[in-house]
Amino acid sequence: MKPYAENRKAHHQYEILKKFEGGLALTGAEAKSVREGGAKLDGAYVQIFQGELWLVGAHVRAYSKQGQRDGYDPNRRRKVLVHKKELHALAGQTQQKGLTLVPLTFYPVGRRIKVSFALCRGRKVHDKREQLKKRDIERQLKREVGS
Repeated sequence: MKPYAENRKAHHQYEILKKFEGGLALTGAEAKSVREGGAKLDGAYVQIFQGELWLVGAHVRAYSKQGQRDGYDPNRRRKVLVHKKELHALAGQTQQKGLTLVPLTFYPVGRRIKVSFALCRGRKVHDKREQLKKRDIERQLKREVGS
């Protein structure tokens, strides 16, 4: 299950508390574009608006094999499909100060395209530095043990 798009910066910028999965409401041409690698999740977030979950800021370019589409907005909001109980739980959790929903990946499940998103807390600069130091130490230990 190779993801169609990843938000690689999310693991660095946020402390991931809990992961969720939801369906993604796309047009046919958008789904084809995502399958051929035309999606970017950098800077995107998930928000609750009028009782529904929306993916905001994700870029899905126009499908390459289709003619010019007038009025197509690649950065439009897209609906994320989750169960109502899950939506109410997410609404309660995002009310806490400093917590946000961040999309992590687009990936296939059968013929459908799902989005993996997480409840996150933003990291401070010193936390990011500590994480990088830990990762470097772990890499050095693996090299030494492997040699």
